[in-house]
Amino acid sequence: MSIKEPEMNRRGFIAAGAGAVAFATIARSASAAELTTDEQANVQLVNEFCAAWPSHDLDNIMSFFADDGAYRMTETTELADGRDAVSARIQTIINNVDQFEVLDTFARGPMVINERIDYFSDFTIKTWHGVGVFFIRDGKIVDWYDYTIKMEPA
Repeated sequence: MSIKEPEMNRRGFIAAGAGAVAFATIARSASAAELTTDEQANVQLVNEFCAAWPSHDLDNIMSFFADDGAYRMTETTELADGRDAVSARIQTIINNVDQFEVLDTFARGPMVINERIDYFSDFTIKTWHGVGVFFIRDGKIVDWYDYTIKMEPA
């Protein structure tokens, strides 16, 4: 009888590894290495993505995603998997977004992690403070997972 090893896919790796990456960020912050050219491009992509939200332009926001992209709005929400599902999920909040304020950013290889405060109007929450974990491939967001630090109700 053989024991089957648990299967680890890209999304499982990202979800499981976010805490480890966050810990590594804290541990290495005093001696952080310079970003590579690819890492700089990935950070720029995520920053431009975050800056695009107040325009409420769904097509522009979706242009940052790969066709097989996925988005998890918070750690307690279901994964929106695939372009249509991501677009539908974003459509539920896009018109309420006033600003994504990026407080800090860290990148290693294809991963970008940012700490943000998201500001909303006419929504169930006024602000969301959290950490976004992005996986970038070929200049597009493949996975975007957000983890809540604190929410302020409206």
